[in-house]
Amino acid sequence: MPAPKKTVRRSLLVTSAALLSTALTAPGAFAAPSPSGSPSASPSVTPPATMSTVGGARLGRPGTQVDLASGVPVLPKDVTARSWIVADAESGEVLAAHNAHWRLAPASTLKMLFADTLLPKFPRTMEHKVTPSDLAGVGPGSSMVGIKEDETYSVHDLWLGVFLRSGNDAVRVLSAMNGGLENTVREMNEHAEELQALDTRVVSPDGYDAEGQVSSAYDLTLIARSGLQKKDFREYCSTVTAKFPGETKKDKKGRTVRKSFEIQNTNRLLSGDADVPVYQGIAGVKNGNTTNAGATFTGVAERDGKVLLVTVMNPGKDEHNEVYKEAARLFDWGFKAVGKVQPVGELVPPRSAAQATAQPGANASGEAGGTGDGTTGTGAKPVASAPAADGSSGIGTALGIVGGVLVLLAGGAFLVNRRWPLPDLVRRRTRP
Repeated sequence: MPAPKKTVRRSLLVTSAALLSTALTAPGAFAAPSPSGSPSASPSVTPPATMSTVGGARLGRPGTQVDLASGVPVLPKDVTARSWIVADAESGEVLAAHNAHWRLAPASTLKMLFADTLLPKFPRTMEHKVTPSDLAGVGPGSSMVGIKEDETYSVHDLWLGVFLRSGNDAVRVLSAMNGGLENTVREMNEHAEELQALDTRVVSPDGYDAEGQVSSAYDLTLIARSGLQKKDFREYCSTVTAKFPGETKKDKKGRTVRKSFEIQNTNRLLSGDADVPVYQGIAGVKNGNTTNAGATFTGVAERDGKVLLVTVMNPGKDEHNEVYKEAARLFDWGFKAVGKVQPVGELVPPRSAAQATAQPGANASGEAGGTGDGTTGTGAKPVASAPAADGSSGIGTALGIVGGVLVLLAGGAFLVNRRWPLPDLVRRRTRP
């Protein structure tokens, strides 16, 4: 069913879908940067007294920012993350935040920026034969999807590796295709600046711990919101399981064969785990975990016509899957509070948004690029898919995101109203 229309004041329709990956990159060789971005022996336990005020003055203050009033539920008490944010994905209103602009190591949530920067560049059917230099410099203990030298992979395969398994090997190959690591890092930093994700500094495109590499809960939420405008981004981040090409070998009869193996999304709110059920309405986005960053996560979920974005960075409680548990509590609060609580800030639009949407001939579909036709690739199972003919089953109730249409106002201009316009949303439910 299509997403409900909003008033003219909010005139733009929602989007969302994303995926995540968990327990990703492992210990890095550098110390975590301090909130100011300079290196330190260990991550600071105290946020800076003043931070960026992008999105509103209150978002630059340390501590929890929320306007509790009659009818607004209290925030969950058992959220231990150093930084978090709950935002309305459609309006951009920040419902509550805690140290929103604290510059911290992002881990593999940074791959959202990598994808948002590079996805439009290569058709998903394009193929690439991997060379040894493509995989040079992958950090020790990195999360890997299992790419092999001298094997050929499609761009579609590589993005499945990035989103589902958070494969640093897949990131390195795509970076090589993009002119190398240095060029990719430069383009990612330029794109972050365009999005006004000004807390973000990229050093390693895969999110592997690197000196001076930082982002913030606010920035990661901005980046996710931008990525979710791309239908390929929405597809990949909401895919639960997929087939990935294996290594070419000789079978017992001497024939050359190349079998596939299954990979699963490591976002536990999407795929579930023993102590974390699939979250109702979850549709992605991305997770990460390194020594310096701890566990990080940005998620998007829909319930009762509302779409929320939640980012959680570095929970203080050292329990299995804690980052997902805290994200779920914040989602629960957000769905109860949205429409009742006064916002404490907003997610700002990209610098070029107003100009781009006002230009004659702008893409009326609202899609911000993509890498192909946006259809599900062979072997991929998007989130909330119905039981398949082969006996496999979809996991949970979530969003299936397709392309969308922005609301056109009189004169053919889009009403931005300081909001980042998002495509329409179409939901698919699992069949009984």
